[in-house]
Amino acid sequence: MVRGTTAPLAVRMRPTSLDEVIGQRHLLGPGSPLRRLAAPSDVATGQSVILWGPPGTGKTTLAQSIAHSSDRRFVELSAVTAGVKDVRQVMEESLNQRDLFGQSTVLFLDEIHRFTKAQQDALLPGVEQGWVTLIAATTENPSFSVISPLLSRSLLLTLEPLGDDDISELVDRAIADPRGFGDRIALEPEARAQLIRLSSGDARRALTALEAAGAHALEAAAGAEEGADGPATVTAEALASAVDRALLRYDRQGDEHYDVISAFIKSVRGSDPDAALHYLARMIEAGEDPRFIARRIIVLASEDIGMADPQGLVIATAAATAVQMIGMPEGRIPLAEATVYLATAPKSNRSYLGIDKAIADVRAGDFGRVPNHLRDAHYPGAKRLGHGKGYRYAHDAPHGVATQQYLPDPLVGKRYYDAGQHGFERDVAARLERIRRILSGE
Repeated sequence: MVRGTTAPLAVRMRPTSLDEVIGQRHLLGPGSPLRRLAAPSDVATGQSVILWGPPGTGKTTLAQSIAHSSDRRFVELSAVTAGVKDVRQVMEESLNQRDLFGQSTVLFLDEIHRFTKAQQDALLPGVEQGWVTLIAATTENPSFSVISPLLSRSLLLTLEPLGDDDISELVDRAIADPRGFGDRIALEPEARAQLIRLSSGDARRALTALEAAGAHALEAAAGAEEGADGPATVTAEALASAVDRALLRYDRQGDEHYDVISAFIKSVRGSDPDAALHYLARMIEAGEDPRFIARRIIVLASEDIGMADPQGLVIATAAATAVQMIGMPEGRIPLAEATVYLATAPKSNRSYLGIDKAIADVRAGDFGRVPNHLRDAHYPGAKRLGHGKGYRYAHDAPHGVATQQYLPDPLVGKRYYDAGQHGFERDVAARLERIRRILSGE
């Protein structure tokens, strides 16, 4: 890889060995799988690995550091541009290298989650027979994005976002190292804190922001009075002007999508409107489809608020309609209103639990025939079969409830809906108890 001055700072600063890697200490201890992969070929392991972690945590860096440290043949492919033909060619060449020259091959496949099942299948023979040692990188959960046969033949290693100390060390190295700024810039403490906060544990983001701010500071210093000594100073204001806004680490097709919506749902369910608005803002700023958010809010209203406040579903549906009518950015307002309403509303999941219990019984075959008096009696011959005989019209009964069996015989007495004691459902519980007594003839 070219590491010239025209390459981005994040590329120029990539370590050349595992000892230079910052962070991921839990994966780099003595005797760890990555250390064994980087060992000379006569003692190295042939265990394939899948590196799973957020962007900017060092997946590509680890793979390339292993390549620099090992004497094995190293091949790099990206699932963005490679296809089955490329994979098969690598496998064929790797087999030839092993048989003719006794040289093993390490294949680094970046963004493996972008490969189709057929493309991933093409990797299996080489991995299974040991023609190649696969190092695959992905930002998505391999349990959903990597085929099971490949998962079972690989060791899954999870990378964590870099800590503040790791980012700080990385920034210091980039400032001092000749590959970076070579001590031509200096960071003010406030700018450093802002840069670390902006990075959110993403090394690439930190270096990209530092590169922009450093270039800005150097240009400003060059335009100042001649004779100024020392490094150019990067202030918090300079950093803010160079990096207009924090880019959220949020892939609408990846794990962060599911993590943020999960946190949003759980915050509403947990009655925390502040946390719910925070996660709503993250989704909006990341460009999440507002219709997706609105759909989740509708589900929330039914699943978690339910009969404790039936108005919640009305509010949620109205918010979804409003978003569709007015679009964004104004659509954020009805979404926020619905979010706050649901977060502060009383909660009940009794309707949701009730339908799931009923479905479970039906799937298990726990049901009976519809009672004769409830069957359709409007077609010719129905009355001869006894359909509708004995049915009591509810509106003719006192209180509008007739003593009558509605469940099939095997399920008489079964209760699927058990009203709770929160909000409106408290009134429903009392009324339902009276209704059930009338239905049973008590």
